[in-house]
Amino acid sequence: MIRINLLPHRELKRKARQQQFAILAGMTCALGLFIVWGMYEYIAGEIEHQNGRNQYLQNQIAILDKQIEEIKRIKEQKQELIARKGVVEALQLDRAKVVHVLDQVARLMPDGVYLKSLKQTEQHIHLSGYAQSNAWVSTLMRNLDASPWFESPLLIEIKAATINNSRSNEFDLNVRLSESPNSLTEQL
Repeated sequence: MIRINLLPHRELKRKARQQQFAILAGMTCALGLFIVWGMYEYIAGEIEHQNGRNQYLQNQIAILDKQIEEIKRIKEQKQELIARKGVVEALQLDRAKVVHVLDQVARLMPDGVYLKSLKQTEQHIHLSGYAQSNAWVSTLMRNLDASPWFESPLLIEIKAATINNSRSNEFDLNVRLSESPNSLTEQL
């Protein structure tokens, strides 16, 4: 016997294909959503991990900044101590220098010359006093020029004066200290 199918087979096949398509579309959407969600979670985890690393680096940078500030402070203290040491060394050198300068002035003073004041300003010494004659003042200047401690004596003023009813010459002169008195101090 011949069987004839009178049911609408094309419509059944179409319905089956539509069902299959809907299932595949749903599974594809679900898979797509799962992939998007997975990527979102992965990226969020990476961002959180990087934020943690960034925070760690910021903490370490803050620690290093504190250490840098401490190093700067220590360097400043070191510079201050070096400056103080330099001042102390300069004072030590000048302490003996003053004694030698006064000794040299006393040794170089001729018999007819008397000092009333001696004033030192940095590398210059101002001498003022009395002499019995102009010749004694010029002898003093020659002696100062010949000394290794002094250089460039310069007579500022000489004038006649009367001291204790005797005629004298009052003088003012400047002389510079030699540039190398430290080596002279070491020799003595």
